[in-house]
Amino acid sequence: MPRINKTIILTLLTVISFIFLLFQLYYYNEYFSSKNESYISDSKESYSIEDSVHWKVVKKFLGLASIHNIPLYLIDPLVLGRMNENIQSENTDSRLNCKYLCTPREFTTFALLDKFWKNEVFLKKEAEEEGFQWMELSGKDPRLAGMDGLSGTEIPLHCIFKLQDHAIHLVVFYERSGNFLWHGQLRLKQNADKNFVHFRKLHFGRYPGAYNKPKLHLTSVDGLEIQVPKQIANFLEEVSQSRFVECRYKEARMFYQVYPEDTSQDAMEFRKKAKDVLHLAAKILNGQKVPFWLSSGTCLGWFRQCNIIPYSKDVDLGIFIKDYKVDIISAFQRAGLPLKHKFGKEDDSLELSFQAANVKLDIFFFYEEDDYMWNGGTQAKTGKKFKYVFPKFTLCWTEFLELKVRVPCKTLPYVEANYGKNWAIPISNWDWKNSPANVQENGIWPIQDWDEVIQIH
Repeated sequence: MPRINKTIILTLLTVISFIFLLFQLYYYNEYFSSKNESYISDSKESYSIEDSVHWKVVKKFLGLASIHNIPLYLIDPLVLGRMNENIQSENTDSRLNCKYLCTPREFTTFALLDKFWKNEVFLKKEAEEEGFQWMELSGKDPRLAGMDGLSGTEIPLHCIFKLQDHAIHLVVFYERSGNFLWHGQLRLKQNADKNFVHFRKLHFGRYPGAYNKPKLHLTSVDGLEIQVPKQIANFLEEVSQSRFVECRYKEARMFYQVYPEDTSQDAMEFRKKAKDVLHLAAKILNGQKVPFWLSSGTCLGWFRQCNIIPYSKDVDLGIFIKDYKVDIISAFQRAGLPLKHKFGKEDDSLELSFQAANVKLDIFFFYEEDDYMWNGGTQAKTGKKFKYVFPKFTLCWTEFLELKVRVPCKTLPYVEANYGKNWAIPISNWDWKNSPANVQENGIWPIQDWDEVIQIH
């Protein structure tokens, strides 16, 4: 009898436990479903202006900027992203429907050109009277980095105005000689208040950035008249790809102290022609929407001496094979750059070479593997294939020869892969088949394919 009671009790406990488990599963499923529905609802929710501290801070600051004739434009990725998503369904009754500036966030980010940052002393003073606290962050002007006497000149880069629980982040943009806008990195000085705001959460300033000059238009954003980029989607794409690296001017000066610059007429003429070819190539490829970067000797010249290497006799560019377009060749030919040779094919070792005056333009196409990248080379006489292996890299913007152009962000590993540890020592006698540190033999093209993969014009 006691044994039967124990069995019944154990069975009952098991059944009760199972029922309780089912109840828990049902409860959690309902709970998370309601949370997800709430999140989706929140993402589309409109807020009341009367209850929004953020909107009131933005309005007050825009009023101050207007009084002092400081034109600002909105670059906040969160606000612009929301505007871009809802641009077709904007409710004009902004008094009851605040979609963009009232959403919970710590910052609202605006940009201004440095030439308009002239009345900042009066703005800061009046902002203080209105209850704002502010912090300005400066840095060295990179446009003067190549000038010994002016290389340490400091300029304002970022200014943050804080009121209650919201902050206005002003990013100061500067025009560069490559006809683009640049902003500097946000770096705190030793005596700066590191708790002034959550600096790590700012959308701009972790790295320097480069942008095309945006076309702006005035629009109503939650009842406030604000300048915004006309092409919001294009601007947001730029934000994600804006990281900028400077040429190493200090190291370039040291290089020329050891290896004096060639100022012969031939060298100067070549540099001018190479610059013209680079600008023309950039115009063509940008028109084709084909991203490219400085590669091989042109990249080495930028990294080592901030200039074209005069004895190189060519300009070298890299393009990812995924960005290849069949009409690239015709686009260059229409611009007056005839095809000199075409080696390889789209799925293997493609390489194009164009001729302009006494300057050759080489375009190398890069292929991506699991843990490295490579471009190919072909010897026309023998059909031998070569492979140049590089560590994986991403691209950043730089300024070179008055042009906004891309380079590998981590340039040193890229240069070392191609030129070895002694890349800083000039070598005028360069054999493309044997000299590169990263060259590998890669077989031979089948003779029946030569008409396709070895085209010389």
